[in-house]
Amino acid sequence: QVQLVESGGGLVQPGGSLRLSCAASGSIVSMNSASWYRQAPGNEREWVATITRGDSTNYAGSVTGRFTISRDNAKNTVYLQMNSLKAEDTAVYYCKVVQYGVGYWGKGTLVTVSS
Repeated sequence: QVQLVESGGGLVQPGGSLRLSCAASGSIVSMNSASWYRQAPGNEREWVATITRGDSTNYAGSVTGRFTISRDNAKNTVYLQMNSLKAEDTAVYYCKVVQYGVGYWGKGTLVTVSS
């Protein structure tokens, strides 16, 4: 099966930046679409951003202009560049990759934005 491992989370001050990575391994052959989701304590998981096979992107309104999703197909890796971070961005961030119509999830990486 496909395994996804997120990295890059941690503690950052408001206004700071972080770059999350999602590396796919195992039976990965070709990524179709890839997305980032996040879940804050007490909240349901929400969609953050998506990048398609053709590299078109879409973002949730709460992160538009601050976050950028990208991919490196040769490395089977998806990225999320997060700038101008706010306290309300604090959450566990999850990567999702679709291959042959099947979705795979990572275990998440914690991002904490606090002074």
